[in-house]
Amino acid sequence: MRFLPRLLLAAALATTTLLGCWLLLGGHRDDPASRAEEAAPLTLDTFLHVQQLRKKRLRAFCSHSAKVATLPESHEEQARMLSSVRVSTKLDFLYCQVPATGMEGWQRLLEKLEEKENVTVPMPLPYPRQHALQTQLSKFNQTMIEAMMGSYTKVLFVRDPFQRLISAYMQGMGSRPSFSSFVQDILDRGQHNASLESKPLVSLCRPCLIQYDYVMMFGFLRQELSHLLHRAGLPKDIHLPEFTDTQVQWTYKWLSEQLFSELSLKQKKQLSRFYRWDLSAFQFSNSLLSDLLSTPETW
Repeated sequence: MRFLPRLLLAAALATTTLLGCWLLLGGHRDDPASRAEEAAPLTLDTFLHVQQLRKKRLRAFCSHSAKVATLPESHEEQARMLSSVRVSTKLDFLYCQVPATGMEGWQRLLEKLEEKENVTVPMPLPYPRQHALQTQLSKFNQTMIEAMMGSYTKVLFVRDPFQRLISAYMQGMGSRPSFSSFVQDILDRGQHNASLESKPLVSLCRPCLIQYDYVMMFGFLRQELSHLLHRAGLPKDIHLPEFTDTQVQWTYKWLSEQLFSELSLKQKKQLSRFYRWDLSAFQFSNSLLSDLLSTPETW
């Protein structure tokens, strides 16, 4: 009987993959999610208001938690804390590289922009501009790290942690017996030994140390990024890559309900505690883990 759920999951994954390819090839946007998005365009004022709300929640989390808010002096500790943070020294962007959050399209966009010789960000910097091939923030010296954290446009991509888990599970579904076993393995290893795909986003991106200017939510990237680029001073005629996160959300909503039902109540509570920082720092609408979140004292 276990074969049928896995067959359904495989079919859903195939559908999601085909949908992404269809859109990338220029498929006509006639699905309900696209129609809704096009019918209610995101204005700049709304975008800025939403950003203020997201950052206000994040600041509240940081003020109540014991997360590191200053850069450590040890280079080894800096390298550990900032291992997921990347920079574009030509475009003066800083962002956190976390799989399955939608930032893959963002990286492709930055790569294309960096190839254009006439594209730069019209922003005065407190130090001489330098174009480096290195993109990992921790590889620079402390003076440069502090300057970049203070002057670059800092972008954070976030997604419901349970959906991130599902994405990681489906990537290696053929080698795993069940979603419940996959989750139990993550819980047994704990946060410190968690893989990049399953580690809490707060631990990877250090939003209490890095004051991110923009918090981009998976499911709304297509409209939000156009406003972000405009605010950053980049040319208006930039062609954005096709983001399929809005369409994928429909598939993941069904997958989340199916896979969540496979977990025991104990696993659900443990998983909610495992991602308690992400669930407290960011507002994930309709997250199945949020209802099980403990009180703020557990931060």
